[in-house]
Amino acid sequence: MNFRSKLARIAAPLLFSPLTAMASVSPEAQNTADYAVDQYEAAMTDTLAELVKFKTVAREDLPLEKNPEFTGFKRALCGKAQGLGLECEDHGYVVIVALGQGEEKIGIVTHGDVQPANPAKWKKSPFELDRTSEPGKLIARGSEDDKGPIATALYAMKAIKDKGVPMQRRVELIVYLGEESDWGPLEAFLKDYDMPAYNITIDANYPVVTAEKGWSEVRATFADVPVADSNKPYLSDFHGGYFRSQVPDEAHARIVNPTAELESSIRARAARHPQVKFEFTQKDDVLEITARGVATHSSEPEHGVNAIAFLADALGNRDWPANAAGAMVRYINDLIGTGIVAEQFGDIAYRDDFMGPMTGALTMVKADDKGLTSYLNLRRPTGKTAELLDKQIHGAIDRWQKQTGIQMADVGVHLGEPYRADNAPQVEPLLQVFRHFTGIKDAGPVSIGGSTNAKLLPNAVSFGPSMPGKAYTGHSEHEFITVDQLRLNLKMYTAMMIEIANL
Repeated sequence: MNFRSKLARIAAPLLFSPLTAMASVSPEAQNTADYAVDQYEAAMTDTLAELVKFKTVAREDLPLEKNPEFTGFKRALCGKAQGLGLECEDHGYVVIVALGQGEEKIGIVTHGDVQPANPAKWKKSPFELDRTSEPGKLIARGSEDDKGPIATALYAMKAIKDKGVPMQRRVELIVYLGEESDWGPLEAFLKDYDMPAYNITIDANYPVVTAEKGWSEVRATFADVPVADSNKPYLSDFHGGYFRSQVPDEAHARIVNPTAELESSIRARAARHPQVKFEFTQKDDVLEITARGVATHSSEPEHGVNAIAFLADALGNRDWPANAAGAMVRYINDLIGTGIVAEQFGDIAYRDDFMGPMTGALTMVKADDKGLTSYLNLRRPTGKTAELLDKQIHGAIDRWQKQTGIQMADVGVHLGEPYRADNAPQVEPLLQVFRHFTGIKDAGPVSIGGSTNAKLLPNAVSFGPSMPGKAYTGHSEHEFITVDQLRLNLKMYTAMMIEIANL
């Protein structure tokens, strides 16, 4: 998700200036938006607090239908919706909350599952809405991505119902429960679903997102072979990261048989990166090093500090013996580095005039049954075919293996397709709503690095919940939405539903 800056999201610069001739929305939209905030802001925040209590993180060992966190979340969601006088249908992985009876529909697409969270990195539990630690912020996993938008949409629909606003189209809030882990169940559901004429996801950015980069990945695995001389310094461990769509804020290395000269050299290289906190601990003949950076969504790596990449760079003062950890560090330093646009990876770097550059973020290095595997998350715009990019990725890896004499145990490449909906009819009305409530008169369509379920619906675009120029906090270890933004979203989502339902 995100538009943010020239390196992550924005492809073509937007000029924002104070509003001189206010863009307008209908009187019904304005009045109902004001009513929604006056009547339901507190209730919306309390509902968000109820929803974030459920740890809706996918588990490989427990299917959704047997996971009490997901079943509890669905009961709470439908109970709240029905208490507000809205319809609610449970379709397993999909819950639909609906308002109105029009023959045509608008789909408001969001998700109720969330990414994992490390409780040690939060002031309070990530699954408790923290309203006090940082005044003005509502901190919790899912507060921005996407339980905040769900709560906002519920009360937008409630306000419209209260006011009896005429709606030519039925509004269906489509809450999917596998967006962070598996899109298959949603694809299966949509095959038999009566598709809305207009689709809007509330899982990205403002003003209006009409293009999304393709979620892509390069996996490189090294087998753990013995070192030739175990009496000399070597890396016995190198790992970091938590999941595949987060820039990692922590990475670890272990050096056996370190010398004072070697440690001094590593410390000197580490000192070149003051944005990273390095910790050195000596235990007998082992030197342990921890790097701490800043976590962020991997679609906008410019807002994070990649602990894995910078730890590898700090260790780049020698060619390590090519066991799994040593080979991994050499691969990272040679082909990935600390940059974020894949400029070292052979010829794969490129950019699109609107969608911006392809970005690359090393998200995890972890041991598995094949060896030690790294995950390089790429976000690819239009401009190169998947066939060409695949050839260039494999070409760079092949050349590196020949140059170093190190062979990978396995290589995996996945290239997701970029998405564009430049001509969706709801774009201009959505821009009018955004311009009206923000005063940003020159706001126009944007591209993001993220990947939302908009790709699965016809002519879908994204509308919020995150403002231009603000770092997206979903997937970070400090996820929040501000009180002011939640209030503004309630106004804009209420007006948006009215305007699009009556196009």
